[in-house]
Amino acid sequence: IVYRAEFARTVQLTPEVSRGRMHKGQVLKAVVVCIGLAIAFFAGVPVAKAALIGGAILLLTRAIKPERIYREIDGPLLFMFAGLFVVVAGAEKTLLSPDMIASAKNLGLDDVWRLSGFTAVLSNIMSNVPAVLALRPFIPGLENPERAWLVVAMSSTLAGNFTLLGSVANLIVAEQGRAAGTTLSFGAFFKVGLPLTLITLAAGTAWLAFGF
Repeated sequence: IVYRAEFARTVQLTPEVSRGRMHKGQVLKAVVVCIGLAIAFFAGVPVAKAALIGGAILLLTRAIKPERIYREIDGPLLFMFAGLFVVVAGAEKTLLSPDMIASAKNLGLDDVWRLSGFTAVLSNIMSNVPAVLALRPFIPGLENPERAWLVVAMSSTLAGNFTLLGSVANLIVAEQGRAAGTTLSFGAFFKVGLPLTLITLAAGTAWLAFGF
């Protein structure tokens, strides 16, 4: 809706066709790994462990030079994710006392609207993935933990559309765009993110408040 005029313009594009070689063995290995991961998930294997094993298997290859594969790995992004999880886990273990966790009742987070708003604000301060991890100790003590988790999942996801900082995915896209010569500014993102987030958050929260 916002960019309809831009997308309505007629633009002539010259497609760049890259004729690459298909490594049938690698394709077969990827299919087998994907099937194995699906089986592992349904069998109850921890998601992180199954994903790490699957990724390690895919990296093992003699058909393609390892350097070509490693060049596709975004090292800074991996370090950023690792750092986020380490910082949040450290804060959870050192700063969150049982009394602080019990005090969640005083914040009124049993209220769907308040929990949704709190999650949205926190998601745009520390990004949505760390926000969910930070809220994790408080949810089991709420009156309806199942609904609370749904609220946190909904709000943290939709709040990621509010600002560039709201989601790590936004930062990834912005960095990839900058590398390709396209700058995504905070203001341009916020111009669309503000109304989009408010409308979808209100709809999602109302649905969980009155329809759950």
